[in-house]
Amino acid sequence: MSLRDDQLDRYARHIVLKEIGGEGQRRLLAATVAIVGAGGIGAPAILYLAAAGIGTLRVIDDDRVALDNLQRQVLFGTADVDRAKALVAGEAVGRLNPDVRFDGRSERLDETNVAALLDGADLVLDGSDNFATRLLVSDHLTGAHVPLVSAAIGQFQAQVGTFRGWQQGAPCYRCFVGDAFDAEDCDTCSELGVLGAMTGVAGSFAALEAIRALTGFGSDPAGKLHIFDGLAPAMRTIRIVKDPACRGCG
Repeated sequence: MSLRDDQLDRYARHIVLKEIGGEGQRRLLAATVAIVGAGGIGAPAILYLAAAGIGTLRVIDDDRVALDNLQRQVLFGTADVDRAKALVAGEAVGRLNPDVRFDGRSERLDETNVAALLDGADLVLDGSDNFATRLLVSDHLTGAHVPLVSAAIGQFQAQVGTFRGWQQGAPCYRCFVGDAFDAEDCDTCSELGVLGAMTGVAGSFAALEAIRALTGFGSDPAGKLHIFDGLAPAMRTIRIVKDPACRGCG
């Protein structure tokens, strides 16, 4: 794939980076990235991946914009309240970058459609808000040999990790959380609150890790979990060990 003159201009700041260059930009333009959730994490991730020139962005979210989303979900404005998130996200991507093919899926991911929604993606970025979805996504991608970038937030903390659990010695997301489940009385953002800018940290960081995984710049992120504490502020990185008894990848 040759880059057009307008693409050389649009992506010039990527191309001059020796770690990305023209070849890395061509990889981004040829890639399909699926994003699970267009909420606080998905919103900035969608914008930065579209700006980066990801060839196809598939956004999976069955929700509609609510007024209390607007404190942190920067894709949406007041006029978008009650509109489908996937539809509004597609409009935003179209305004931002005509190079990007947008594939909006206003569906709730579950056991019956996980393959149809995720297959064909070169990488999946998961910003969903429950363990059931996260583990379903992880298990499917481990079996399909597709990289997963998982991001989560809570109050003043963000966590981002990259997982390739099918590889020898590399953990999957289930190795990290085990057989976690969503208790009926589990805490939610509406009960505990979340700093809106923290979702921006998580979503932008997840987009960075997606671009890293697709282009190969820097050190291999697989199996590392980056934890940002917004109260301190401080960041630390921990390495997740592969669980030989894990039913997702063991």
